[in-house]
Amino acid sequence: MTSAPRRSAGAPSKVRSAGDLSRDRSARRGVRRGFVATCVALAAALVLSACTVPFLPAPTAKPSTSTVDPSIAASAPKGLEKFYSQPVEWSSCENGFQCGKVQVPKDYANPGDGEIALAVIKLPSTGNKQGSILVNPGGPGGSGVDYIKDAGNTNFTEKLKNYFDLVGFDPRGVKRSAPVTCMTDAERDAAREKVFRKNTDEGLEAALAFNKSFAEQCSEQTGDVLGHIDTVSAAKDLDVLRAVVNDAKLNYLGFSYGTFLGSTYAALFPDNVGRLVLDGAVDPSISNEELTAGQARAFERAIRTYVASCQGQNQCPLSGSVENGVQEIRELINAVDQNPQTAKDGRLVTGNDFVNGLILPLYNDQSWPALTQALESAFSGDVSQMMRLADLGADREPNGTYSSNSAFAFQAINCLDYPMVTDTAGMRAEEARLIQESPTFGAFFAYGGVNCKDWPYKNTRTPAPVDYTGSAPIVVVGTTGDPATPLEWSQTLRKQLENAALLTWEGEGHTAYGRSNSCVSTAVDEYFVDGKLPQDGLTC
Repeated sequence: MTSAPRRSAGAPSKVRSAGDLSRDRSARRGVRRGFVATCVALAAALVLSACTVPFLPAPTAKPSTSTVDPSIAASAPKGLEKFYSQPVEWSSCENGFQCGKVQVPKDYANPGDGEIALAVIKLPSTGNKQGSILVNPGGPGGSGVDYIKDAGNTNFTEKLKNYFDLVGFDPRGVKRSAPVTCMTDAERDAAREKVFRKNTDEGLEAALAFNKSFAEQCSEQTGDVLGHIDTVSAAKDLDVLRAVVNDAKLNYLGFSYGTFLGSTYAALFPDNVGRLVLDGAVDPSISNEELTAGQARAFERAIRTYVASCQGQNQCPLSGSVENGVQEIRELINAVDQNPQTAKDGRLVTGNDFVNGLILPLYNDQSWPALTQALESAFSGDVSQMMRLADLGADREPNGTYSSNSAFAFQAINCLDYPMVTDTAGMRAEEARLIQESPTFGAFFAYGGVNCKDWPYKNTRTPAPVDYTGSAPIVVVGTTGDPATPLEWSQTLRKQLENAALLTWEGEGHTAYGRSNSCVSTAVDEYFVDGKLPQDGLTC
């Protein structure tokens, strides 16, 4: 659980003032699996906003108990009938939202061996309800409850809110749903200040020892549910949620990691697929190391695009050509990495924290001005703004508390979902490849295997192409300048699904729906509301 940047993603968020360093908590889509985990790890797609998201009342949001239609309950796999037929007590939670709990088996192989309570939230349809859309904002580790509460009224069109209940949930292991618990807030701060030179034998040994101790803490504090928070189990939870919201077919919007959850669902329950939109796709067939390399290359492209944009502005601390500007950033990273600096609040800023802060604004091009301000200050010797960006990514509040367990859940889920290269020679070779492919970030993306080498539960799946046999077509959305889920992953997932259409947004940043343009939102809305499949290959 040592520090290194976490390339992750989140659901889209609108930035009303990119220079302000407050955060709209709605935006979480995490993906990167090869990072050396830490509570500092980058938590999600950036959202820098000047004000809090307004909570607008939904007129039909009244406390109620929902019961499952017998015909829908009958879709339950054998032995799971009580979960599929359970009533849900929906209570008013704030400003028109309704909240509840849904029980699911801890272990689907032994459904009688304990249960998990999943936290759910609903923004009820404003009128002509025709069903529900379940939403996953990414991660793994992103809170769907927080996303719907913070962005349900702002990131979705009025048309979609008119026809559907928007339902968010915290997946197993996340925040309110049997959360992975590992450290106190003070311990998280202390972990962020540790520096391990993993390219040396001594440093790697120290990092492995630290991560082993961290894994033991997680196991002790979380309990055996830690071994049951894999994505396959979460996809089975998704089918229970489909049933208890009274939908015969699943309507679903997944961002980033949420696309991996969605494609896993499609393979497991092909006959229950309704209308699925997978935005910012993860390719389920690639290894952890291939995923890491893909992100390293994509972030390298993103930093160059940012530098070019910055140099076209009146005030930019980067001089000369794009290559010169990128080199100046590399030299600044190296200086902080070799000699960690102190922020104004007295905390130590390591190279990992600095890179976390640098990466965060690349998730949303509307936040690039915030990165420019932070870089300008850093070149002048003050790294406090970059540390604030890193704090936003780590979900650390100004008062020193952490508002989520996303970093812990991120590591725990990834260790179950992916086999990783953990031998020294293999990790050293990966580091060399990453540095070659991404001179700016490659060294910080390396040694992901340190996370899981001594994890108490071994991986439960092997990467493979998704096998979808359903008759309902699926929409995959990709963004040309996406740094966290490169466009080629969306293109590959569309081919694997076969019965699908690819929608591409020509833009910068992570994912498209809710932060792109009317071409994307109209295509997605018409698919959900009218069943109109976008033209395969449509570019917006």
